[in-house]
Amino acid sequence: MNTDAAIPFLDLVTPHVELEEELTALFRRVLHSAGFIGGPMVENFETAFAEFCDVRHAVAVNSGTDALRFAIMASGVQSGDVVLTVPNTFIATTEAISQARAIPEFVDVDEHTYNMSPLMLQRYLRNKCIRDKAGRLISLRSGRQVTAIVPVHLYGQMADMDSILDLAAEYGLIVIEDACQAHGAEYFSKKNNRWMKAGSMGRAAAFSFYPGKNLGACGEAGAITTNDSAMAANMKMLRDHGQSRKYYHDIEGYNGRLDALQAGILHTKLSHLTSWNEQRRSKAAEYNRLLSKSDAVGLPFEPSWSRGVYHLYVIRTSDREGLMSHLKEAGIGSGIHYPVPLHFQKAYVSLNYSAGDFPVSESAAGEILSLPMYPQLASEQQERVAAEVTAFVAKCRPGAAELNTLVSVERVG
Repeated sequence: MNTDAAIPFLDLVTPHVELEEELTALFRRVLHSAGFIGGPMVENFETAFAEFCDVRHAVAVNSGTDALRFAIMASGVQSGDVVLTVPNTFIATTEAISQARAIPEFVDVDEHTYNMSPLMLQRYLRNKCIRDKAGRLISLRSGRQVTAIVPVHLYGQMADMDSILDLAAEYGLIVIEDACQAHGAEYFSKKNNRWMKAGSMGRAAAFSFYPGKNLGACGEAGAITTNDSAMAANMKMLRDHGQSRKYYHDIEGYNGRLDALQAGILHTKLSHLTSWNEQRRSKAAEYNRLLSKSDAVGLPFEPSWSRGVYHLYVIRTSDREGLMSHLKEAGIGSGIHYPVPLHFQKAYVSLNYSAGDFPVSESAAGEILSLPMYPQLASEQQERVAAEVTAFVAKCRPGAAELNTLVSVERVG
């Protein structure tokens, strides 16, 4: 290996070259069958992905955004209802809520996992909501009924689902998982006394198969998982112009179908996903070892109840821009996920949030940095990345020793 070669933030070439023969044969089958939309390839992938997630149903759609939008619509959320989520996520989360004609409102994230904080959720429900005469939960901010929660399993690690589900049950709320970054992630549920997969704990869950995901298509793709047969049937109609059968439209729907070629690609890759995820976990452990001596870099925190799949390996430093520039000069790619919390985005000015409303998300947004992470990342490359991070820290000493302090994350309730 050329130790001076550039290290990309993400390598999408190598895994496809490794699977080139399988994928080429798949493409030929599609060409020869002309089965481009629907059919056995889509159905077979849905069956396999449902089994992978330990659920009864998977509904394949054309993007993760559509997956979340259809899940929210089919769950019973009504136009004008409030859906709670976090400001530290990609805008697709809130786009799906808005496109389902609901209103997003935010609760802050946990400062160690960057996922929805059950404590902040509890405070919102207790202090920022009231019950009206009909017993409905009403947001004091918007005056609208609160009906659902969308926790985001960010960076490949699940949110504290037992605590969130307990609060949802107490307040009569629907939980839809945004699992778009968490294919194969697991959570140990004390309530169920077993490890449970991302996508199996809420009323439904949305997955994205954007090419850079742990399970990525060669284009746009998504899926919804659920154990609710009625929801699954409704979502199948929503994705296909509201058709219950050809040319019979029970509702007005959308064109949100997944094409057969992408389904076949995903089904082919699915057999490799567990191995790829284990490689990501191994790479994350190696990064942890290599970077553990640097007291000015905050490492990812994985609670005992979590088995993350490291869609991203995210560190934290008080001189994020300086470190990013240093890595770039050394030929090492990096990324920021995400630099601007959603409540600061111009698209959501109408929600009337202010600086300081979500201090953890706001602070993290200026300090988080994603290092190269993919199954094919070589140990020599990781050593070089870690050496450059360590060299920059030693030179600058930003004085953030507290960032690397391991802490316990307590569940609520």
